Amino acid sequence: MLRLMLCSVLMPILGLSATAAGPVEAPAKFRVYIGTYSKAPSKGIYQSVLDLKTGKMTDPTLVAETSDPSFLAIHPSRQYLYAVGEINDFSGDKAGSVSAYKINSATGELTLINRQSSKGTGPCHISVDPSGKVALVANYGGGSVTALPIGEDGSLKPATSFVQHSGKSVNPQRQGEPHAHSINADSAGKFAVAADLGLDQILVYKLDTTHGTLTPNDPPSVKLAPGSGPRHFAFSPDGKHAYVINEMANTVVAFDYDAAKGVLSQTQTITTLPTDVTSNSSTAEVQVHPSGNFVYGSNRGHDSIAVFAVDSKSGQLTAKGQVPTQGKFPRNFGIDPTGHFLIAANGSSNSVVIFKIDQTTGALEPTGQTLSVGSPVCIKFVPIGG
Repeated sequence: MLRLMLCSVLMPILGLSATAAGPVEAPAKFRVYIGTYSKAPSKGIYQSVLDLKTGKMTDPTLVAETSDPSFLAIHPSRQYLYAVGEINDFSGDKAGSVSAYKINSATGELTLINRQSSKGTGPCHISVDPSGKVALVANYGGGSVTALPIGEDGSLKPATSFVQHSGKSVNPQRQGEPHAHSINADSAGKFAVAADLGLDQILVYKLDTTHGTLTPNDPPSVKLAPGSGPRHFAFSPDGKHAYVINEMANTVVAFDYDAAKGVLSQTQTITTLPTDVTSNSSTAEVQVHPSGNFVYGSNRGHDSIAVFAVDSKSGQLTAKGQVPTQGKFPRNFGIDPTGHFLIAANGSSNSVVIFKIDQTTGALEPTGQTLSVGSPVCIKFVPIGG
C-alpha cells in the first residue's frame, strides 16, 4: 500500500511512468552512495542499501577506490555516477579531478569510465543538469565554476565552459578571494546557480546544455549580507522558491525564484541555531523535503540538523528545532526520494546515522542505526528495481 501511495510523487523524481499494465510501483530499496575524504580508514566511495520498509541499511562496502571523492552526483538515467576529486594536482596541472562511473544495476558496483580536469583547485561540489547533458562543478580553492559535457556513454568530455570568479568580502581569513562552493541547475535546465562563500554572492548563469556553456545572467548575481559565507543551495520542488545555507553566519536565506528570467529575490533570513547557542558552529548542507513542506540544514559544531516548516504560498520558513546527529561535524545529509528517511554523514566521527521523517511535522526520529564509514561527506540515492 505504501509503495502505491508514493507513486504519484516518486514517478517524476525517479524518471518512472505508468504503463498499459498499470502504474509503476515505487522501489522498495535504494542504493545509498557515500562520498568521503579518503584518509584512513576511508578509501573512496562506499555503497549501502536502504530498505524502505524497515528503515535498515546494510553495512557499507567500498565500490570505488579513489582520492577524496567528497561530493557525488547521479545521472538522471541512474546509470552513471559522477564524483569530484577534491585535490589540487591533476595530471601535473593545478586542478582537481572529475570522475565518471558506470553503475552496475545488479550489484551497485562502480566501474570507472574516465576522468577529466575540473580546471580549478579543490573541486567540492558537482551536479548534473536535468537533461543529463552537462556536469557542473564548483572549485572551492580556485574560486571558479566549470561545465563538462556528458557523452551518450556517460563519459565526461573536457570542460567547455570555465568561469573564474573575482573579488572578496569582509572576512580576511575566509573571504580574501572567491570560493565557489556549489552549483545547481534549475528544474528546466535553463539556469545554473552558484553559491560563492568568498564573495557573499549567489551567481546566476544562463545554461546552454547543447554547447555546455555558462553565461552570466542579467542580473548576474544576488548579494547577501556581508560575512554570510553562502555554501549550498536548493530549489523547492515547485521551482518557485529556493534556499541557500550560509556557512559562516549560520543562517538560511529564502528566495522567490522567477524561472523564466532566472532571477532570485530574497524574502527571509533565519538562523539555523537555537537562540542561546554561543559555541562555535558552521553550517554545511541544505535540502528541501520531496513534499516541499520542510527544509533541513546541518550545523557543524552544534552537530545537529535544523528543521524548518515551509509556508506553501510564500516559501518562507518557520523554525521547528534542531535534532542532534549523534556524531560530530555533519558535513552533509541525504533525504531519500520518498521523503521517509534522512541519513546524516558525521564527517569527524566516521559515522552515518539514519533518521525517520514524520510526514506531518517533518520531525526527525533516530532509528537507532549507525553505520561506520571513514570521513563521510556526501549521501546520494539510486532506486533498486521499481
